[in-house]
Amino acid sequence: MAAAVVSRTGGRKRVVILGGGFAGIHAAQGLAKLPVDVTLIDRRNHHTFQPLLYQVALAVLSPANIAQPIRSIVSGNKNTEVLMDEAIGIDKAARQVQLASGAVAEYDYLIVATGSTHSYFGRNEWARLAPGLKTVEDATEIRRRVLLAFELAERQMLECGTHPPLNFVVIGGGPTGVELAGAISDIAKLYMRKDFRHIDPAKARVTILEGSPRILAAYPEDLSRRAVEQLAELGVEVRTNTHVTDVQPGHVMVGEERINAVVTLWAAGVQASPLGKLLEVPTDTRGCVLVDSHLNPEGHPEIFVCGDLAHVEQDGKQVPGVAQPAMQMGDHAAREIARDLAGKPRTAFRYFDKGDMATIGRKAAVAKVEWPFKAHLHGLPAWVVWLVVHIFFLIGFRNRFAVFREWVWTYFFFTDGARLITGSQELPGWHDCDEADARRGPLDLNSPDK
Repeated sequence: MAAAVVSRTGGRKRVVILGGGFAGIHAAQGLAKLPVDVTLIDRRNHHTFQPLLYQVALAVLSPANIAQPIRSIVSGNKNTEVLMDEAIGIDKAARQVQLASGAVAEYDYLIVATGSTHSYFGRNEWARLAPGLKTVEDATEIRRRVLLAFELAERQMLECGTHPPLNFVVIGGGPTGVELAGAISDIAKLYMRKDFRHIDPAKARVTILEGSPRILAAYPEDLSRRAVEQLAELGVEVRTNTHVTDVQPGHVMVGEERINAVVTLWAAGVQASPLGKLLEVPTDTRGCVLVDSHLNPEGHPEIFVCGDLAHVEQDGKQVPGVAQPAMQMGDHAAREIARDLAGKPRTAFRYFDKGDMATIGRKAAVAKVEWPFKAHLHGLPAWVVWLVVHIFFLIGFRNRFAVFREWVWTYFFFTDGARLITGSQELPGWHDCDEADARRGPLDLNSPDK
C-alpha cells in the first residue's frame, strides 16, 4: 500500500482542499495565515475563470487570458502546497483521501469543492455531438467547431459553388446558452465580415432551443424579455417550450421536426461532480451534497462541501451554483476552521447576493444588480457593468490587463488574435460536395463574386 503523501503530524491541523476552482482558491487564501498545513489537490494545474470561458470558445480571448497556474496564485501562502492529482475515494472514518496516483492524503479538515459537469439527462452519447462548456478543453473544442464550419463552407463554396447553410443550434437558454449564441452571431456579423471571399458569414443563423417558457429563467421576467429583444437584434432566433428529443450528426430533432445544424452546442443542464457520491452522504437528484447551515454533511463537521457541489437552502430556495456563492462558501469554510482553532462557536453560512448578469453581444447584456444599489439594467449600461465586474474578479493583474487590452482592441477594430483552429478538421454531419454539386465546377478565382 502506498505511503501517505500528506500525513497528520505534529501539532498543526492538516486541511486538504479538493478542487482549484473559485471555492477552493478562496478557501486556500482564507487559510493562508492560520496555523494549519494546507494541501490543495486538483487534476489540472490551473484555475479557470469560468464566466469568461465562452469568450475563449468564440475566439475573443485566448485561454491564457482567463486561466492562471494554481501554484502561482497561492505561491505567497507559506503553509500551502499544491498537488496535481485526482481524488478517487474518501475514507471518512480514517480521514483519508485516495488519489489516482495511488497516494493517500490524510486530513483533519476536508474541503470538497470539485464543482459540476455537463448533464445530458441520460443521453450521454450526445456529448460527442453537442459539447458543453465547463473547461478550457471544452472551450477550445467549441472554438474549433465554430471556426471550422466557416472554413469548410468557404472551401466547399470554392470547390463546388455551394455549401450547407451555416446554422448553429444552442440547446439551453440559461446564461451560458445566451452568451454562446450572442457571441456566435457577433463574430459572424462583425469580426469575420471581411475575412472570407466566397461566403458571407453574416448569413449564419443562430437558434436557441429552450425547454422552459422563457430564457434566463432565474432572472426577473423583464430582463428575460430584454434578453430576447437584444438577441433578436443580433439575428438570434429564440424558441422556448421546445424540447430536443434527439441529437444526430448535422441536425437535432424536436419531436418530428428536424433542425439542421453545422454545429450543435449544449448548455441545457449540469450535474454535480461524481466526487459527491464518494462521500456516501445524502445527495439531491443532481448529485449535489445536502449540507447544513455550516456547509457540513450530516454528522461530519470536519468536512465542508462548497461551490456547485453543495446543496444549500436559504430562504426556501437553493443557493445557485455560480461563481459568487462558490467564492463566499470558500471564504466561509476557512472562517469556520479559524473559529474552531480559536475555540469559538461556528456561525451559519449566509449567501450575500450581489446580483446576476449575462452578456449577449457587443454593447448588449442584462444585469440584476443587488449591491451597492438595486437596479435592472440592459443594453450598454449592463454591458459596461458586466465588463468592469469581470475584470475586477479576474485573478492576477496580468490577466486583468490582458483581458482589458484584448477587449479594447476587439471593440474598436472588430478583430482578434485568438481565431486558431487546432486538432481535427472534421465536423460531425458535414458532407462534402455531392455529384450534382461537383458538376457545377469550381468557382472562377478571378471573379469578384462571392
